[in-house]
Amino acid sequence: MQAAVTVTPAQIPELLLGLATVRPVFLWGAPGIGKSSLVRKFADALGLECVSLLGTQLAPEDLIGVPQIRDGRSVFCPPEAIARDEPYCLFLDELNAASPDVQKAFYSLILDRRIGSYELPAGSIVIGAGNRATDNALARPIASALVNRLTHVHLQASAGDWLVWAGEHGIHPWVTDYLTDRPDHLWSQPPKTEEPFSTPRSWHMLSDALHSFGPELDEQTLKVIAHGTLTPAHAVSFCGYAKIVRHSFGIEAIMKGDASWPTRPADRDLLYYLAEAFRGRLVKELPAQREHVSPALRQTAYRAKALLVQLAEISVEVAQTVIADDADGLPVLPSWFLVEAARDMPRLVEARR
Repeated sequence: MQAAVTVTPAQIPELLLGLATVRPVFLWGAPGIGKSSLVRKFADALGLECVSLLGTQLAPEDLIGVPQIRDGRSVFCPPEAIARDEPYCLFLDELNAASPDVQKAFYSLILDRRIGSYELPAGSIVIGAGNRATDNALARPIASALVNRLTHVHLQASAGDWLVWAGEHGIHPWVTDYLTDRPDHLWSQPPKTEEPFSTPRSWHMLSDALHSFGPELDEQTLKVIAHGTLTPAHAVSFCGYAKIVRHSFGIEAIMKGDASWPTRPADRDLLYYLAEAFRGRLVKELPAQREHVSPALRQTAYRAKALLVQLAEISVEVAQTVIADDADGLPVLPSWFLVEAARDMPRLVEARR
């Protein structure tokens, strides 16, 4: 299912308060962005126990129950997890990954709030959640009859919301500081190949590992856990950031001339990170129009071109990332600066084309 409108995690509690208390809701979103934890937190806020049923681990009889003979008639007895006397939150996780027969078994529970003769207590709420087929996750088509029984909400990851949460839950400062600088690295599209990718969940996993190893964590182990949890490009960048934290080596010192670009092959991840930081500084500080360049910014531009020359002498490939176009093929840096770079560094600009 495609999202016409998306919401952030911070918007979910109020939205569910108005929707889930009157009708069943289905929460769509990519893996690892916190759907399950948001539902549990919402249930806690209402004072309801959250009972989770995992669609991929259910058979129809797990919902309908088993028959018993009463007064010469068969009666289906729903499972204890569902048949409760007090109101609760029934969370149907990975509902769209369940088999068609299991999805059918949910129909009456979702629409009529009952299974056989058992009816959910007044005040209970029903919330489903699942990944999208475009996320390369296990997802089956949902029949139109079931789609029409739910209100659909599409969740997107939000670095701002997650960083607020992280600050309240002891996430490692390297992770929070890094994502404050690179909020675009919080989440990446799930790859088509079997490899780690960045999500709020995977950053949390990395944080747990950093806490576990403590300050004695060596560089090679850091690479192992970063590449084992994050999108490869994000892992390289994060390892470069960690070197800066450990060695007080930053783009500010390079811009001022107090330090130079790292040249060791072992520091290639650091070089990539510093190049990204350098690009970010130029995007932020250089005006779009040349006539708006103050004398101070002119000095910044001169220094930037000199640093680009030095960076290209170490690696044309890394220097190329500084002046590269965005994902849509549009220039990120001001055109007047790129023209001057073309004049001073033709080899670098030719590589850009």
